[in-house]
Amino acid sequence: MYTQLDKYKSPEDIKALSLDELKLLSNDIRSFLIDKVSKSGGHLASNLGVVELTLSLYNVFDFKHDKIVWDVGHQSYVHKILTGRREGFDRLRKYQGLSGFPKSSESSFDHFDTGHSSTSISAAIGMARARDIKNENHHVIAFIGDGALTGGMALEALNDIGYHKTKIIIILNDNQMSIAKNVGGLSKYFSKLRLDPSYNKFKNEFNSTLNKSSLGKNLVNSIEKVKDSIKQFVVPGMLFEEMGITYFGPVDGHNIKELSKMLSLAKNLEGPVIIHALTQKGKGYNFAEKNPNKFHGVGPFNKKSGEVESSVVKRESYSSAFGEEIVKIAEKNKKIVAITAAMPDGTGLKYFAQKFPKRFFDVGIAEEHAVTMAAGLAKEGLIPVFAVYSTFLQRGYDQIIHDVCIQKLPVIFAIDRAGIVGEDGETHQGIFDLSYLSHIPNMTIAAPKDTKELRRILQWATTANAPVAIRYPRGTDIVDLDSTDRDIAIGTWDVESSGNKVAIIATGKMVQHAVLAKKKLVQIGVDPMIINARFIKPIDKGMVTKLVKEDYKIITIEDNIVSGGLGSMVLEYLNTIGYNKKITILGYKDKYIPQGDPEILYKINHLDKDSIYEEVVKLI
Repeated sequence: MYTQLDKYKSPEDIKALSLDELKLLSNDIRSFLIDKVSKSGGHLASNLGVVELTLSLYNVFDFKHDKIVWDVGHQSYVHKILTGRREGFDRLRKYQGLSGFPKSSESSFDHFDTGHSSTSISAAIGMARARDIKNENHHVIAFIGDGALTGGMALEALNDIGYHKTKIIIILNDNQMSIAKNVGGLSKYFSKLRLDPSYNKFKNEFNSTLNKSSLGKNLVNSIEKVKDSIKQFVVPGMLFEEMGITYFGPVDGHNIKELSKMLSLAKNLEGPVIIHALTQKGKGYNFAEKNPNKFHGVGPFNKKSGEVESSVVKRESYSSAFGEEIVKIAEKNKKIVAITAAMPDGTGLKYFAQKFPKRFFDVGIAEEHAVTMAAGLAKEGLIPVFAVYSTFLQRGYDQIIHDVCIQKLPVIFAIDRAGIVGEDGETHQGIFDLSYLSHIPNMTIAAPKDTKELRRILQWATTANAPVAIRYPRGTDIVDLDSTDRDIAIGTWDVESSGNKVAIIATGKMVQHAVLAKKKLVQIGVDPMIINARFIKPIDKGMVTKLVKEDYKIITIEDNIVSGGLGSMVLEYLNTIGYNKKITILGYKDKYIPQGDPEILYKINHLDKDSIYEEVVKLI
């Protein structure tokens, strides 16, 4: 089926292939990726864009000894194919299957685990300095996208490496996109380099001509003090070389011959080198080329039509409910502004961006900046809403404390993808936000039971005049709940379903799981009360006290790590009022949650309806 790929056995094969054979292998790999990802879902467009770039790296380096760090890692599928994991693509991103990101536990060729943006250069510098301390002899390569280079961590690493001159090679994969189209000053700078590579052509021809004679060689050595002026004249602001990093490019990221030449040259230079490769996200698949955003992270799709498979039942997602409601609120309240860190579509803010472009800010991959900028907006009387995935907000932890909560500024954190997200695995599961936010003074945390309550809580939050975090899961509701339009008051819970003997205190989407468990329990004569703990901080102490007085057995349920979450806060309060009975706390234990279908992950972590049923039976 795949003429050249079927012959391929190991990375050593690549160096023996002709240029024509490498091109054929590139085509086979693209066809293989489209076939497999169309069935499993995954990160398609980014991987189609780096086929030749990855092959060129393997053509020049030996990754049994040399080391590479893939930034984010969602572009590492080609690397996985080349390192003996082709058969694993039938279970790509499935529970106990092939990870969608680099994992050192999966292969010795995965030298560093990644999943978040902007980390590769820092990790590579550490590995390179360890190499030098241990007097080892191998190359270290950091692979990073132009979108990821806007992250503060990447810029800090560039500043460090340019000063200390550590020998590493940085591959800048410039496809003009991260997930959404890139924004900001660095993006404009890269555009200038793409359009005007004349400096590099001039520099190469100039040095080549002079080096042909001894006089010329002496002249090359003597004009070091002048070269910056020449450089500034031809291409203003050569950022990398001014930082102390040798710059090569731009180069066609789909030209294996030119890439291999440039990589070989960089391999033999001392000090840090950056190679600027221009690639096309989604290359080789027409639908992904036209709509790379759609095919960045995509579910199973029809490869002939490019249409993503949809579920039979179509419910409103939490992201779209948030996106629509914040627009409605902003139509009435002109103080509302919205912020995203390169995720306008994923968070649902695309509606806001279209309606209120002057009140919408996409800061790129820069969560720390987004939080403190929100604080500045709030300080001047506006009401900023920062929509961000739970796992990415972790990066703004200090800014939440230092810049927002100490001053009690009215910043709203719309925390999408809270709880289990499924196939992206450990780095993306949003199971820590309750824990890293709950102990921060002045912070209020809410979790709606369904999309309808999300809308009501969002309305309330815009009037709270204080820091508010609203966490909600990926996807849609799984059951229809009581939709009575109750007033939202800080720190209050609702009785979702009355009952006796056992009280299930559930938060967020776990209320739906509890309702499904109760349907089974009533069949055996057990009728638990279900409480919607819509606020995690503060908890409803009055309701907890009432449960104790009425002698209810208590179970708490949350899709967060147990330590520092809802159950911990309830238990802490019970201790202050002298409660001496056992309570059952359901949530994720002290571990990371692997990739897999959410229903499987809920089951193995005892958060599905059947496990809740069993825990109630056990308790009574």
